[in-house]
Amino acid sequence: MSFPRTLLALGAMVALVALQACDRNVTNIVSSDQPLSCADCHDPTNLITGKQTEWAESVHGTGTAYARGTEAGCAGCHSGNAFAERIAAGLTPDEVEMGDPDPTRQDCRACHMIHETYSMQDFALRTTKPVPLYAVPGATFSGGDGNLCANCHQPRRDGPVAVNGVITGISSHWGPHHGPQSAMLLGVAGAGVTGTVSPHYGAVTNTCVGCHMGEGLDHHFEPAIATCQRCHPEATDFDYHGVQTEIEALTDQLGELLLNAGLINENSPDGHPIVTSAPEDQGIALYNWLYVAHEDKSIGVHNPDYARALLQEGLTRLGATLQ
Repeated sequence: MSFPRTLLALGAMVALVALQACDRNVTNIVSSDQPLSCADCHDPTNLITGKQTEWAESVHGTGTAYARGTEAGCAGCHSGNAFAERIAAGLTPDEVEMGDPDPTRQDCRACHMIHETYSMQDFALRTTKPVPLYAVPGATFSGGDGNLCANCHQPRRDGPVAVNGVITGISSHWGPHHGPQSAMLLGVAGAGVTGTVSPHYGAVTNTCVGCHMGEGLDHHFEPAIATCQRCHPEATDFDYHGVQTEIEALTDQLGELLLNAGLINENSPDGHPIVTSAPEDQGIALYNWLYVAHEDKSIGVHNPDYARALLQEGLTRLGATLQ
């Protein structure tokens, strides 16, 4: 493919101006329909290689979860390639009918329109549309660029409902499974508790991206305390106002009760249940503990009030059944 020299020059000029305006950070480039040459992006700078290096050290870059992408029920999130195809087709994760025979990690092409237009649009996110949480009727995540993340970081099931006082269908993979962070921010998908929206949902521009990538759009995806300090200048670590200390204590307390009740054991990786059914109170306590302790993973930071309420509900229900 070739383009007239004048268009290539114009494209390069647009690229240069845009890159300088955003401190040479490609993910902030304003879209342009002008064609680009290979050298406009693959140049001697670290525009791409710097972000690629950061990504390669992230969980998305080093994790093995992509291997689950060969299964139809997992491909839409676990394989980066299948994710891109799912978004293009407008499907929810549970609507994917085929596994990906060659799954990829959630790499550059999973999130960006790389090599699709050969213009600045190649750096655009695949989607920023609000995301209806398919397992939680009526809940929609609308968090700017963080909407891209919510397409996968949402629960695969809502809180359990007992039939004749018993919750069934419990398995080793029970719980929200496995990335309910968007639901935690909204204060939904738990059991026995009416939640409230987290301040982090409404106050942080671009939600997930705003906290986990910061102003420099760090592709490690690890939050930095310096980012928190933009809103909480007095914060010195993530245990702001002792929230993580409190949530950890409640988590440990509820986990001990679940262990004593025979719902989990000390050899259960990631707290996987060892029962297939449970009385309603025990099942709700187990579900809420899994949600906060092993699925959300923020130790309360995403939504302190909701995390606290879920654990306290579990303690109340489980404590009452064990007296």
